[in-house]
Amino acid sequence: MQFLTFDLSDNDDGVTTLEALASTSAEHHAQVMAEVQEVLDWAWQQFPHSHGPADEGMDWDHDLQVNVEAGEWHAVTLTLTGSARFVEAFFAAWGHPQG
Repeated sequence: MQFLTFDLSDNDDGVTTLEALASTSAEHHAQVMAEVQEVLDWAWQQFPHSHGPADEGMDWDHDLQVNVEAGEWHAVTLTLTGSARFVEAFFAAWGHPQG
């Protein structure tokens, strides 16, 4: 990943949150979104039938926020929540984020 930086946090219910942030000029926005798509494509391929809320027994869920700030600055936040098996597979594919 060149633009997305992931942070890791856990809660008491065994759900891990992986939050990726990128804030770039408009010039790099397409590259950021390509990285987002790469991560989401991987998740859909690895866990195609278990996307949804953790409290419903699903392995992963996501939220994507894109905001254009003053001066054409683009802020992208990709939040993934995952079960232990999703996070283990994520680490194997993408490495262990900070947090």
